[in-house]
Formats: sequence, structure tokens, C-alpha cells
Amino acid sequence: QVQLAESGGGLVQAGGSLNLSCAASKIIFRIYKLAWYRQAPGKQRELVAGIESSASTNYADSVKGRFTISRDNAKNTAYLQMNSLKPEDTAVYYCYAEYFTRSYWGQGTQVTVSS
Repeated sequence: QVQLAESGGGLVQAGGSLNLSCAASKIIFRIYKLAWYRQAPGKQRELVAGIESSASTNYADSVKGRFTISRDNAKNTAYLQMNSLKPEDTAVYYCYAEYFTRSYWGQGTQVTVSS
């Protein structure tokens, strides 16, 4: 069974940093497009950042210049480095993997940024 396991969330003060990880199992990791989404209470889930199998990246305007998505195909792991965190970044962060019609979600990791 395919699994995406997020880790690295937690409580941090505004201006701080966190590095999220997403470890994948039972998929050919290198061919998948990967992404991080987040969902704040009472809001819809939104795309934060994505990275193609080619390693090209895209970001939501709200996180450009602060967040960096990366992948290590040898470790079957994706990362989201989050710097200069703001209270509005508070949300559950989800890892997502997609290859044509196949897609998978992780269980999510909570990120809370205090002011």
C-alpha cells in the first residue's frame, strides 16, 4: 500500500523556520509530481508548492521567497523548507504525489505559527 508520511511540523514563533519532510513508499518516486498543500481551519485546501519529476518548481504567491520545495529521489523524500513564517501560515500541511491518473495524499502535519 502506498504511503506518504509527513513529519517536521510543530509550533514556531513568527519569523522562525520549519522543514517538513514527506517520505514515500511503494511508488516509483522519481516519476511522480510532488506537491505540498495546506488547509487552515474553515478554509479550503490550497496548493503551497509543487515540484515536477524534472525538478521544476512552482509556488503560491503567498509563499514565494520564503518557502523552498525540493526532492531527493534516492531517499524517496520530498521537503518543504519554510522560512520567515507568519501566523497566516498556520495550517495542516499535506504531501501529495501524482502520476497521470494515480494520486496519493499523506495524513498531514500541523504547523502552528504564533505571533
